[in-house]
Amino acid sequence: MERALELARRGEGFVEPNPQVGAVVLAADGRVVGEGWHERHGGPHAEVMALEAAGEAALGGTLVVTLEPCCHHGKTPPCTAAVIAAGIRRVVIGAGDPFPAVDGGGIASLRAAGLEVESGVLEEAATRLTAPFRRLVSSGRPWVIAKWAMSLDGRIAASGGDSRWISNAASRGVVHALRGRMDAILVGIGTALADDPLLTARPAGQRVALRVVVDSTARLPPASRLAQTAREIPLLVAVGPEAPQERLAALHVLGCGIWRGKETDRDARLAALLAHLGRERLTNLLVEGGSGILGSLHDGGLIDEAWAFIAPKLLGGSGSPAAIAGRGAAGVGAAQRIVVEQTTPLGDDLLIRGLVKPAGD
Repeated sequence: MERALELARRGEGFVEPNPQVGAVVLAADGRVVGEGWHERHGGPHAEVMALEAAGEAALGGTLVVTLEPCCHHGKTPPCTAAVIAAGIRRVVIGAGDPFPAVDGGGIASLRAAGLEVESGVLEEAATRLTAPFRRLVSSGRPWVIAKWAMSLDGRIAASGGDSRWISNAASRGVVHALRGRMDAILVGIGTALADDPLLTARPAGQRVALRVVVDSTARLPPASRLAQTAREIPLLVAVGPEAPQERLAALHVLGCGIWRGKETDRDARLAALLAHLGRERLTNLLVEGGSGILGSLHDGGLIDEAWAFIAPKLLGGSGSPAAIAGRGAAGVGAAQRIVVEQTTPLGDDLLIRGLVKPAGD
């Protein structure tokens, strides 16, 4: 199963909105005779790849797979049929598939055909591997990764607004690699106006992310780099009901997509935007600020994962912004908890990455 998980990770950035899945086939005598992983969206699933690699050696053997095999016709035929046809005797599964067309049906199909099925092997790791897919299925919204760079005293910009560069070149390289596997990258209009960013991965990664600007009144300048590149790299400007039509027209003529939320409350409109992105089957959303957007997501319990790049600098200043604004926690006991998954020195910087959990979870 550890090897199957390792194989599954090779699909990161290529398979979404499908989950990453890896599989290993063992012959009846325990030898590894086939390996495979889901390599790209719309392509063969991991089980099929591993069974094809094993060939006749799969007869009477064991299939080890990180996710419950599918039992429905989608872009590909059901994997359960391929497993049964290959003559596999036993199937070992990491975690169940929450997709409604599967959700236990794959296991039931295999058992009905007389196969021995064991589930829950390295289940925590297998579930974590497919967390973005599970979030999309369960909540109808993308997996939200909040990223920020801050000084050692917790500031994301100086009191005058300057933020280039708090983090070093090594940290920025990691951010570009992260961007390269995202479905969408989101910023608020404040960040767009202050930094005039491109929000692209350099060098290019596995995916070209949709760039999203949360801009209630359509203040994004037509001369901005985001607007000027909208025909080459997709850009969505998310506005409110009060956005002037003439500003929207100026952006639309440049190729900018427009999403108009009907909600007058900004937090509610942001949640509606995430639901819209989910309906578009966007699985991984990177939020790069500013503090107001991150504050709204934090207050709404909508951040799933945090990437904090900490630089050994002191900015000070009562007017210097912190990473997350909004209402915040009423007390320390109500703070959302970070389950740290990675701490990585990047030159003098330090990356802390982890899952965001509600207080008491």
